[in-house]
Amino acid sequence: MSAARGGIKSNPDLLAVNFNQDHTCISTGTRRGYTITNCDPFGKVYGKSDGATSIVEMLFCTSLVALVGAGDRPSSSTRRLQIVNTKRQSTICELTFPTTILAVKLNRRRLVVVLEERIYVYDISNMKLLHEIETSPNPQAICALSPSSENSYLAYPSPLPSPSTPYTSTPPAAPPSTSPQSAGDVLLFDAVSLSVTNIIQAHKSPIAFIALNASGTLLATASDKGTVIRVFTLPNGDRVHEFRRGSYPAKIYSISFNATSTLLCVSSDTETVHIFKLAKSGGGAAGAKGRSIRGTSVSDFDDEGGVSGGRYNTREATEGQVGGYEAFIDGKKNDGGVGGSIRRKSIHIGRGLAGSVGGFLPGAVTGLWDPQRDFAFLKLPTAGVKSVVALSSTTPQVMVITSEGLFYSYAIDLENGGECVLQKSYSLLGDESNGSPMGD
Repeated sequence: MSAARGGIKSNPDLLAVNFNQDHTCISTGTRRGYTITNCDPFGKVYGKSDGATSIVEMLFCTSLVALVGAGDRPSSSTRRLQIVNTKRQSTICELTFPTTILAVKLNRRRLVVVLEERIYVYDISNMKLLHEIETSPNPQAICALSPSSENSYLAYPSPLPSPSTPYTSTPPAAPPSTSPQSAGDVLLFDAVSLSVTNIIQAHKSPIAFIALNASGTLLATASDKGTVIRVFTLPNGDRVHEFRRGSYPAKIYSISFNATSTLLCVSSDTETVHIFKLAKSGGGAAGAKGRSIRGTSVSDFDDEGGVSGGRYNTREATEGQVGGYEAFIDGKKNDGGVGGSIRRKSIHIGRGLAGSVGGFLPGAVTGLWDPQRDFAFLKLPTAGVKSVVALSSTTPQVMVITSEGLFYSYAIDLENGGECVLQKSYSLLGDESNGSPMGD
């Protein structure tokens, strides 16, 4: 979560806060530096006063941390990413980008850097640039990288709506680089094979938030209407759940699966946090008791109502082989798979793609879904805050961190659901002076 401003209640010292991939730690960026805090038992385990930090992202609970400055001084550029080892108190490498870094995502195989109109994919073992993706303007850095090394999927708003979507009868009049996002499709990219895997028709309205589960087998999405949350299986894109967050539009701030993908937690610009129950099915993914409809449209009640050292520069890095949309299309045409030719250059997606993709994406089917209401919920003590939510992997708890710099822990009744009970609350802000280094 980046700094909250405008009408949102926030602590002026807080610039960024987020959970790590397994929800065991919290990384916090402030105007003085950054901290790492353990969730349970709650306590600060590392801190450094090294100037304003706008992005802090951990690699699980290791000593590897990705940092981006806030541009408050010449040595703290918003275009430079530092990879540091908090245990050794050393900078491993630096990456410089042409525009402001909006988000950083990591798993044990890949590092992903999101700019407003580009996404860069790196091999985290040697920091080699593998792939550069051009995207539609994405100022909110809507993007998710699976924590899984096996199903290392990257999901982001598709540059063009798929032609078979029920919401567009004709292709857009201009390429995605010059026209705004117009439909709620999600592009699924395999960060290991560097190829497009699927384009999922998720919503009628533009995508507002994307989340992937720990195993990379489920995708959760919300549109800018914020009334409906949908869950899809990966990589095939079957819709297996549809949840009703509320009847009135809301801005979705956070979506998070629990470790076993049996619960889904959602926060928004209301003070209510919703927890939905996902029915368990075979294959390690949540199911919907046989109600999955392959390639369906949205329904009528849709939301319409260890790294080597060195310095690198993206403009100087060796270009890696890439698999773009054309590879995706070729593979579909030739053998029905998702493989295809590997190209050396990322591409803009123009009108030509619309005609090609329409031949292989599933046709729209009218789905008569009955969206499920929440299984459990909680009310934050303060309204008007921006929040990030997570579900503990060790205890039945919902954890919430807010733009005010506060951490809340709520007990959830896994049998009966209902309103969650506030157990603990702490402040995340304090002295960023050097703390005990985290272990590997």
